[in-house]
Amino acid sequence: MERRQTLIAGWVVVVSLAAIMTGVTNWSSKPAKSALSFAYQREGGDNYISQTLAIKNTNKESVVPVLAFTALDQNGDPLPGVHVRTVYGSDSGRLVVPYGAGLDILRFSGAGEHQVYDVRVTVKRVAAAKGRASRSPVTVQELDGAGHTVSKFSRFSAVRMTNIDPYPVTMRVAYLVYDQPAEGETQQAVSVTPIGGLVRVPGSGSAVVRVTGAAATAVARYSGGPAVSVKAYDSQ
Repeated sequence: MERRQTLIAGWVVVVSLAAIMTGVTNWSSKPAKSALSFAYQREGGDNYISQTLAIKNTNKESVVPVLAFTALDQNGDPLPGVHVRTVYGSDSGRLVVPYGAGLDILRFSGAGEHQVYDVRVTVKRVAAAKGRASRSPVTVQELDGAGHTVSKFSRFSAVRMTNIDPYPVTMRVAYLVYDQPAEGETQQAVSVTPIGGLVRVPGSGSAVVRVTGAAATAVARYSGGPAVSVKAYDSQ
């Protein structure tokens, strides 16, 4: 199987899931749970990430949701043996979703993990974010020890995040390693390693984060090998 460069496809949110959303939360400044809706995309296609969750937010502010997931088979029946986790943290209050739309990536494990065709999403709670999420994508560029740009497949030493919005944003960045699935199965992230911690990226500016610790170990192990990507996401 060819090495797959993993990108996120351009998408328009279409609500196709049976999301469980009720009322208005009393947590923080009371953004509405009902203002969140979801669309799960099982297959991303060649060169695109699979198992993505589009999150539509019609609250007039950036929000921090805490979501719970039930994996469903192709008939829409629950798969009780499958544990669902996220890459960006929409299940733990780590992902900031802007007004409009955001995205997370799902990971499945346990009995039946390759039988997942959809997910049911429950909004456990939602709060107003401490700051404003990015309006434009914050780009990530891998750097070598001398600060020169290199490929994400190389053994890079740092990453540079660039924010083209005129206001500062707070981001996290992660190094993702993907499996090479059998025919008919979806590709998923099998290793997710944070690079640094919470990073403030200035408006119309950039921030450089060194690759150290567990991230350096992961990059050394997987460079030049399987499909990988380096992703930045709004957080707090």
